[in-house]
Amino acid sequence: MKKKITIIGLAAAAMAFAPAGPAAASDKGRDDVKPQEVASGLVTPLHLAVGTAKSLYVSQDFAGKLSRVTRGGDVEDVYTNPGQGWDVAGVDTRGATTFFLESKGAGLGKPDQLEGYLKAIGPNGKVREVAGFADYERENNPDGDQQYGLDDNVGDACLQQWPKDFPAPARYTGTVDSHPYALAVQGNTAYVADAGMNAILEVDLRSGDVSTLAVLPPRPAVIPEGADKPESEGGLGVPACVVGHEYAFEPVPTDVEIGQDGWLYVTSLPGGPESAALGARGAVFRINPWNGRMKVWADEILSPTGLAIANNGDVYVASLFGGQILKFDGRDGDRSDFLTVNQPADVEIRGNTLYATTDVLPPMTGPEPPAGPPPATGKVIRADLR
Repeated sequence: MKKKITIIGLAAAAMAFAPAGPAAASDKGRDDVKPQEVASGLVTPLHLAVGTAKSLYVSQDFAGKLSRVTRGGDVEDVYTNPGQGWDVAGVDTRGATTFFLESKGAGLGKPDQLEGYLKAIGPNGKVREVAGFADYERENNPDGDQQYGLDDNVGDACLQQWPKDFPAPARYTGTVDSHPYALAVQGNTAYVADAGMNAILEVDLRSGDVSTLAVLPPRPAVIPEGADKPESEGGLGVPACVVGHEYAFEPVPTDVEIGQDGWLYVTSLPGGPESAALGARGAVFRINPWNGRMKVWADEILSPTGLAIANNGDVYVASLFGGQILKFDGRDGDRSDFLTVNQPADVEIRGNTLYATTDVLPPMTGPEPPAGPPPATGKVIRADLR
């Protein structure tokens, strides 16, 4: 029951919540879909975008790089942050300009050390800063009024039994944290999914002004029987007095795309364990870009970290720990399995071709992350939608 998956620590979250080794993929998926490898040797490729001239842009998040995959499958780095602790995240294109996000300090509980930016690379290769997010979070804290944690029916005596070393408090309001993570650009507006703020932001690309479009609501779950057992026995290690009560988890947006209907579609991690303890609790929100109103469009998804929308309105979602790319019918939301792959993080569509990043996290060999930089196990694949 982590406070949230601050995506900069996604590898650690995978180790805490997912089975050791590759993600446990289902044996489902369309038999007629035959994926092809486009590129390999990537370090944590968590984001993908379709560029001009049939090129692809992919973030190598934990390496702090933004790279371009050419038509021939070559990988060329177009931007590298030389500092320590920076990650390069969401990417999108508008004409010949490529926009991307970078940040550091997310999830560390040190608001004064947060940094995060939207940047742009022009056709001449020059990089410029478009907007900053850390100061905006420190001044506004969009989810600061939202209550997370145990419901109000849990008494003080029970709250005092909450483990002091637990990753999240028993009850709290939104903290000052920012991790600009995913990006969609339309016209002179960039929509940013910030996984620390739990919000969708609007950025005016002409002025750099930042505003809050929507704050995602908490994602409650009932703490089940057996949750008071230790983790080694399949429990969560919480006190028995909280069993049967709701715990409101943070929603953690992970991707944002603009649908054929003009609305925003946003994937959301449940902010808690991605194990069988509480079930598949990820969701896709549909958000009105004119007034910020939203509703859950699809749920009961295991670790949805990326989505793409086809020309006919169908929505494809990467289930990172589920080892699946799922398809949701754009008319009625009916769900089906499209493709079984290992650790898919993001998906994009060009015409009738779906692209995805896979094998994005380092393999688990023990309870602690491997020493040294993450291995270059990531890939980009493609599959025909027809």
